[in-house]
Amino acid sequence: MSRTYTLRRRAEQQAQTRLRIVDTAIGLHSTVGPAQTTFSMVAEHAGVQRHTLYAHFPDERSLLLACSGLHMERDPLPDADPWRAIEDRHERLRVGLNALYGWYERNAELASCVLRDAEFHDLTREIAGMRFGPYFSAHRQVLGEGLAATPHAMLLVALSYSTWRTLTQDARLERAAAVEAMVEAVYPAGGTRAR
Repeated sequence: MSRTYTLRRRAEQQAQTRLRIVDTAIGLHSTVGPAQTTFSMVAEHAGVQRHTLYAHFPDERSLLLACSGLHMERDPLPDADPWRAIEDRHERLRVGLNALYGWYERNAELASCVLRDAEFHDLTREIAGMRFGPYFSAHRQVLGEGLAATPHAMLLVALSYSTWRTLTQDARLERAAAVEAMVEAVYPAGGTRAR
């Protein structure tokens, strides 16, 4: 066996181990949340020794960065830039909310745990702000352009994960109905449309 082959095989095994650790941690973040996920739990569930885990991720921050990075690579939040081309405000909001609510549906368990933990866990708040913040800021900017204070406040309500969860999980509305309810809340019929 050549040395090159052996080194390549070792690198592949290390990459597989690293991915298994990250996938395991993401699964735990989706159930118990990042704040309650310990290195011992990750090592046990991933089937690795703690020293192997520490060899890949020396601290909690490095693991959270890897998890959030991989998750956002696999399923990024919707990009607001294409929405700019939609001239009709109602349709722009409808398209934006539909895309965002679709992401919430696909990521409900993880988003719930991460957003909950970000309320009290500094590192989760930091990483969530870094990964989600630019997307959410762009959503607010593109969908809120030209809105007066009250409609803008309703837009912030509409964009919230908690609003999506209340409408779809608690009230059992289909996504399309939840989107329409929020479009109507931001742009009430006969009410102020923008400024």
